[in-house]
Amino acid sequence: PFLGGTHLPDITLIAPVYVQVDGEQRLIGFAANRAHHSDVGGMSPGSMPMATEIHQEGIIIPPVKLWEADRPNQVLLDVLLRNVRTPDERRGDLAAQIAANRTAIRRMQELIDRWGLSTTEEHIDALIAYAERIARATIKAIPDGHYEFTDRLDNDGVSDEPVPIAAMVTVQGDTITVDFTGSAQQTRGNVNAVAAVAKSATYYVVRCLMPEDAPMNHGTFAPVTVIAPEGTVVNARQPAAVAQGNVETSQRITDVVFGALATALPDIVPAASQGTMNNITAGGIDPRTGQPFAYYETMGGGMGARPELDGLSGVHTHMSNTLNTPVEAFEYAYPMRVNAYRLRDHSGGHGATRGGDGLVREFTFEVPTEVTLLTERRSASPYGLQGGEPGMRGENRLQHEGQENVLPGKVHFQATPGDKLTILSPGGGGWGKPDEENEAGR
Repeated sequence: PFLGGTHLPDITLIAPVYVQVDGEQRLIGFAANRAHHSDVGGMSPGSMPMATEIHQEGIIIPPVKLWEADRPNQVLLDVLLRNVRTPDERRGDLAAQIAANRTAIRRMQELIDRWGLSTTEEHIDALIAYAERIARATIKAIPDGHYEFTDRLDNDGVSDEPVPIAAMVTVQGDTITVDFTGSAQQTRGNVNAVAAVAKSATYYVVRCLMPEDAPMNHGTFAPVTVIAPEGTVVNARQPAAVAQGNVETSQRITDVVFGALATALPDIVPAASQGTMNNITAGGIDPRTGQPFAYYETMGGGMGARPELDGLSGVHTHMSNTLNTPVEAFEYAYPMRVNAYRLRDHSGGHGATRGGDGLVREFTFEVPTEVTLLTERRSASPYGLQGGEPGMRGENRLQHEGQENVLPGKVHFQATPGDKLTILSPGGGGWGKPDEENEAGR
């Protein structure tokens, strides 16, 4: 993570792109892809533990050759697979990543065969320059000025103290600088983000302001400067725990950058969405196979209301980048049941336009299961904008031996057969002052 990654479950594979040009092999670039692996070792199944240092979160993989001269590095592969709970799944996922890079290499060869190397490189450069022109035009349309916003994470999972994240957005002509000075120092818990996460979340916000069909490449982010002070929660130093930084802190970084820009672009920026990925990891021994299982999933929630449209309900927003697992596939793969999966009615914030509703998902554990929840917006609500009301906070509940208790947002526990876990995800914030007549009809 501290060398351009995100957190340990995200494994990046990079392959050189050699192509045939005039009978010779030429290196013209690199193909890369990144995939989240549902277990990479560490203290708990799913590799998203309540850790206080990165060594507890899983196996740390430095830049190293996994494949060379058309042969796998079998020693390295054996070491990796010995350190995870589900080696067959990991082997398959790594093979899929290798295949993805090979597809990219093949497609580049096809382009060069059709157009030639010189023309292909000219078009690549032109596409980067085009993206930069669009980005600069988008930024230039924002009024020059300094715009500030501060929001917070509920806590770091070790202390109950909130973790503030502050952003100062400076727009000057066709450039934008986002400065996170004033954010909390890195924490003992695992909400720390590495620099790449802070940059990625910031770039995402800028990309959201651009036309939908604008290309995304290096040129898109050339006019964007990100200042993330080292040793803070948005640019942690080793050996900080970082599992949540990629999935939860990234959400709050997005919220504060959008919040700052809402002053400059009040008729464009939406209210806060759910602001969490509602991470659930679970694992144990599956009695059907006698083998370990590791389950990891995120849950959608309410999208923030937009100036002219209600927020969508029950969707993944901003940094989550995932889809839900179909219930049938989930129950086939794991010794768990889904009892309920529905919208959380009326959880979106009221406003001239309303925030989207969150979700309710109830699980029953059929075997002894180790569970970790890493969730946010359980104490601080997703904010509304321009007079809109905040969305409803999320909630985690566990029913054990007939008694239901509300769990903390970040918690690790042992579930017993028959226990029921219910996740209620947050609603999105409302936008604009509620119109009493419209609200009465909703």
